[in-house]
Amino acid sequence: MTALRIIVSGVVQGVGYRQWLRERALLAGVTGWVRNRSDGTVEALLAGAPGTLEALVAEARNGPRGARVMDIERREASAADHAGPDFSIAPSL
Repeated sequence: MTALRIIVSGVVQGVGYRQWLRERALLAGVTGWVRNRSDGTVEALLAGAPGTLEALVAEARNGPRGARVMDIERREASAADHAGPDFSIAPSL
C-alpha cells in the first residue's frame, strides 16, 4: 500500500469537492481523509495501490462541477497516517 498527501488549490471550497473526492475514493477502494484548509485549499491523504492513487489524482485535477483546480501539490506519506479502513471527511484545519 502506498500513501500520498495532496493539497488541491483553486476554486475547491464551497463546490462539494470534499464529498466528491470521498465518493471517488470509496469507489476506487482508496482509504484516507479529506479536509478544507483555512487558506482555501483542500488537503487529502490517500492510501491504496499505486496505480489506483495515480488515477484518483488525475481525476482530482478535474474535480466536481463548479470546481476549478489550479494545482495539486503532492508528496509521499506514511500509509499509517491514514488511520482507518474508510475514507472520511475530516474537520477543517
